Amino acid sequence: MINIQSILCPIDFSEASKNAFRYACEFAKAMGSKIILLNVIEPRPMAADMTLNYIPLEEDLVNAAREDFEPLVQEVKSKGIAVQADVMIGVPSDMILSQATDFDASLLIMGSHGKTGLSRLLMGSVAEAVVRKAKIPVLIVKAEEKEFIS
Repeated sequence: MINIQSILCPIDFSEASKNAFRYACEFAKAMGSKIILLNVIEPRPMAADMTLNYIPLEEDLVNAAREDFEPLVQEVKSKGIAVQADVMIGVPSDMILSQATDFDASLLIMGSHGKTGLSRLLMGSVAEAVVRKAKIPVLIVKAEEKEFIS
């Protein structure tokens, strides 16, 4: 029998990660698992582009992500699923892998690629790095795919 205690679901609020969130909810409901939502904010480069009028501070990005998590957390709780959400600053693939270990996650469900545009071709460098290095099963969910959740 498969025993999935906790599911780590990294969210960057892209369409692919929103689909991954839906899958995580369905798996958690079916398996009686806990969901751990994670948003990772990449550190600002030291040499910022000075032509930009405003460069958001990491603290502003963390606060915005926490606010964006609230409806997701409430949705999960309304389904009777245990949930926790965290926002961290760091290299996304490294932070995802480290949190999978720290939370002793049984399964990782994540989007195929996020909001970073053309630099994340095909599956996306974050997802690819996580799949390559993860010590637990990883389910990659695309933004557009055959719908399996009814």
